[in-house]
Amino acid sequence: RVPSLLKLLVKEVLNPFYIFQLFSIILWSFEDYYYYASAIVFMSIISIATSLYTIKKQYVMLHDMVAAHSVVRVSVCRGNKDIEQAMSTELVPGDVIVIPANGMIMPCDAVLFRGTCIVNESMLTGESVPVTKTSLPSAGEEGARSYNMDEHKKHTLYCGTHVIQTRFYAGELVKAVVVRTGFSTEKGQLVRSILYPKPTDFKLYHDAYLFLLCLVGVAGIGFIYTIVLSIMNKVPAKTIIIESLDIVTITVPPALPAAMTAGIVYAQRRLKRIGIFCISPQRINMCGQLNVVCFDKTGTLTEDGLDLWGIHRAEDDSLVNTTFVACMATCHSLTKIEGELSGDPLDLKMFSATGWILEEPTEEETALHNPIMPTVVRPPKHIACEIGIVRQFPFSSALQRMSVVVRRLGVKHMDAFLKGAPEVVASLCRQHTIPQTFTETLEDYTRQGFRVIALAHRQLESKLSWHKVQSLSRDVIETNMEFLGLIIMQNKIKPETAGVLCELQRANIRTLMVTGDNMLTAISVARDCGMVRPHEKVIIADAVPPKDFQPASITWHYTENQAQAVKDNEQEQSYHFAVSGKAFAVILEYFPQLLVLRATVFARMAPDQKTQLVEVLQSMDYTVGMCGDGANDCGALKRAHSGISLSELEASVASPFTSSTSNISCVPNLIREGRAALITSFCVFKFMALYSIIQFISVILLYSVNRYLSFQIFSLCHLSLMTTSSLSVSLNPAWKELVWRRPPSSLISGQLLCSVLTQILTCLVFQVLAFLLVRQQSWSIFSLRVNVTDPQNHKNIRNYENTSLFYISAFQYLAVAIVFSKGKPFRQPSYKNCKAKTVLSAMRVNSNFNETCLVLGLKKRNICWLRGAALTALRLLLPPQIVCVPHDWRVTLVIIMIGNAAASFLLEVRLRNTTPCLLAVIELLLKLQTVICMH
Repeated sequence: RVPSLLKLLVKEVLNPFYIFQLFSIILWSFEDYYYYASAIVFMSIISIATSLYTIKKQYVMLHDMVAAHSVVRVSVCRGNKDIEQAMSTELVPGDVIVIPANGMIMPCDAVLFRGTCIVNESMLTGESVPVTKTSLPSAGEEGARSYNMDEHKKHTLYCGTHVIQTRFYAGELVKAVVVRTGFSTEKGQLVRSILYPKPTDFKLYHDAYLFLLCLVGVAGIGFIYTIVLSIMNKVPAKTIIIESLDIVTITVPPALPAAMTAGIVYAQRRLKRIGIFCISPQRINMCGQLNVVCFDKTGTLTEDGLDLWGIHRAEDDSLVNTTFVACMATCHSLTKIEGELSGDPLDLKMFSATGWILEEPTEEETALHNPIMPTVVRPPKHIACEIGIVRQFPFSSALQRMSVVVRRLGVKHMDAFLKGAPEVVASLCRQHTIPQTFTETLEDYTRQGFRVIALAHRQLESKLSWHKVQSLSRDVIETNMEFLGLIIMQNKIKPETAGVLCELQRANIRTLMVTGDNMLTAISVARDCGMVRPHEKVIIADAVPPKDFQPASITWHYTENQAQAVKDNEQEQSYHFAVSGKAFAVILEYFPQLLVLRATVFARMAPDQKTQLVEVLQSMDYTVGMCGDGANDCGALKRAHSGISLSELEASVASPFTSSTSNISCVPNLIREGRAALITSFCVFKFMALYSIIQFISVILLYSVNRYLSFQIFSLCHLSLMTTSSLSVSLNPAWKELVWRRPPSSLISGQLLCSVLTQILTCLVFQVLAFLLVRQQSWSIFSLRVNVTDPQNHKNIRNYENTSLFYISAFQYLAVAIVFSKGKPFRQPSYKNCKAKTVLSAMRVNSNFNETCLVLGLKKRNICWLRGAALTALRLLLPPQIVCVPHDWRVTLVIIMIGNAAASFLLEVRLRNTTPCLLAVIELLLKLQTVICMH
């Protein structure tokens, strides 16, 4: 069910930040400080409404995903062989349901035990190619085994998948047994993982709370100081409480969540403009810290489709009307949907190369489907040959092969054709039929990056009838085969792949290939796309699990033909490990971290192993990105810090990012925007901290001499200076290229802390300097008539100290915003950003209009009209509590401001230049310590 808006609202408002904002608003209401309180209420309402809209939309989307099939009528077979109509919500494991001829969307997980179904599973796997589901074997060794969800995927109909067509026999219905319902189904688990994802820790958000605790500590000091000072001045208790709590709201800025959100919102908009859509905005910051990206191969690094490059037959006779061509035309799982051939891209390419025609029974004939009307393939018209496909054993990823049983028109005996991984097919063939150069030929093709498929044939005994064939297990059929030859398929690398991988490597971002394809093919593609450079060596790691009291072992060998050995003096030589899924399963239990550190290619990896690899990398403090086309990558996409799906199918709901472009060029774009957003978050945190501390210093200095800032000044600082400054800090777009350096991952880092502390000391020095100087002026001491007390709250708010500190602090807001608007190498500088220039220019005018105008000589008699106009404008711009100070003091204030700006800028530049070297040394020492601890 979709939660009500009230429940979502309560859950959202219970956020600690909103509770603190509510406390601040109540406090300001007691002080009649309505302007800023109203602004905070407005920003909070907008933020909460936006958040509620997004959350509600996601809940509705998930509800719609489930509702399409969760409440439908299904036909259920009862014990007395009657068929009843029942609601899908009433189904329980063990019920037998009937799959209608025109298909349906499955409301549960069910195992097919009668008939055949063509199913679109794109919702779960991201694979757009329909698959054929066959009935569960009832005889032979396979039929004797208990049902297992993983082993019998080819016989299982999953919840939420679309059954397009059914194939059944005369007088029989297509039936399936319910095995799982509700959240226990495959789709239920997907929905549950979206609703309750496994938390992904990111140091920034953890450090943010520590950072705020530091500000709370500063607020506590000011709170105690204010109470003590007020008691000494015999201030009323009510005023003491309010003024002390004011210090807390000044030091811990209530507008921090809105300021933090601004940078992420701008980054999300920029991503949308380049075709990258985000359903988890908080993950944008994580993209800025990615230091390893895992890529699927097929459809991601390479093109989706395969091209038939050539064939290599075991015999050299004529190809026309041969057993080899017949195997290509029949050994597949193709079907016709609305008159168009549909199926695996490899099968489509292979079948189309033969020029044969596939004919299936029509919709009317389907109801009478029987042994006399199988699927038929026939060659072009000038060749007299027709072959009917009697039985199909679907492709199994565990077995790495598929086979069919066929009968030629006019021939009494049947034939079996086999297609699969070359090593597997060769192991099932008679030895004398396999060419002596088989191994060398296979390695030669796979090393060049081709995908190689082997074909085999066997003539079955004449006594085998159609009924007997239907009851035989595949192990009986797939044996003593005759090797026919190899089909060589080419999987072209996408044009953008090599350039993107090179850019990532230059940026010191590690790239890995995680694929279910052949090991040698994967290594070849890794070399071709630049993931492994020409001069670098690849070592294949083969691991064997413990067996018969023998411990687990691991062996190494080079991919090159010539034998090589690793010499002691070549320890620094560049090399990569390549690991198969089988070896990874063994290594995972013993020492995964040591091997994963140098492994680049992971081949024959199952979907769950891809997820395990991501988790192993995360356990080693890598920030992991995963890029895939959605096929078998959903688990890894969900688990990675940044999952980037190149598929816009329904399965991509679980991926934080979805790219509308079908190549990996989106990866560096996302990392650039992530780095810019991360730096923006740091800059906003630093600015908000400085903004709070600057105002805290001003208030504490004024409290010490029984002076106060007026509400109008607070409003000007909050609404004008703070808001515009925080926005200007967030506006800088990402830098145009990736650099080898990564932004800091922690707020509690040496560079950031040094930057913040240095700026705090700079602002403190210049504020104290201005405060002490103004107190020493003769006109400040004797011109007591200027020191006016507000009749409403009895606070001394119109005085020289107040005015001087206001101008100094206002300028410090501007200076800090400019200093913290860090540009290269992660963001473009502010002077290239028109919006930021406009905002900062407006602030500069607002802050220094008074001093600049008067210092430049507006007091001269001959331009008194200009002076009058300027003063009129100032009265409109500035709070009435600002007093007019002597001309010489205005010049002094301008000099102090210039000195403050110069000091802030020079110290920040100096810090940026020296800190990276120191941090690099510290990072090297920490890595050395980690390696020593691991050993």
